[in-house]
Amino acid sequence: MITLSHPLVFIRHGQTDWNKQGRMQGGQNIPINQTGRDQARRNGRRLKDLFEETGYALESFRFVSSPLDRCLETMGLVRKELDLSPNTGFDHDECLKEITFGLWEGNTIGELRETDRRAVEAREADKWGYIPPRGESYAMLWDRIRPWLESLNEPTVAVSHGGVSRVVRGLLFGLPNDEVPVLDVPQDKLYFVEDGQGYWL
Repeated sequence: MITLSHPLVFIRHGQTDWNKQGRMQGGQNIPINQTGRDQARRNGRRLKDLFEETGYALESFRFVSSPLDRCLETMGLVRKELDLSPNTGFDHDECLKEITFGLWEGNTIGELRETDRRAVEAREADKWGYIPPRGESYAMLWDRIRPWLESLNEPTVAVSHGGVSRVVRGLLFGLPNDEVPVLDVPQDKLYFVEDGQGYWL
């Protein structure tokens, strides 16, 4: 369990066509679609409201994004709603990339079940520890994200991915390993962490 000394706003990237189709994206550079752009703008407006409601100074927050295009575009649209530059003024962090599904990327679970049913069933039995071919497990992602989360020493707005969102919440609130991979990860809400509590907004 990690206790943050400063507020954190975590935003998942907007929807992509692969999200809509149920395809594993991982490290693939898939752009957000129109629904995703609308979600990103909505989250930017909600973040602007949050700053007004809490009285936090916008300039006191560091902005950081996964370097994948779907997060960079989401960050740009969020920042536009805050009247900030969409292309500059935020950091890119490789650590915030999505969990890697390796050779499974681009496939749906249904497609994988047709070609490798045993592997899919093994992952379903242990979603926390299972490592797809040339991919990562949630346990590995946990180890990757922990140092990043522990290093946060200032108020932060982060744009990243669904798997990362799950692990961040697991680390912050000491959730059981088997619960982390199945946490809900909406793309039309932002997650606000303050004083040891987390809220969907």
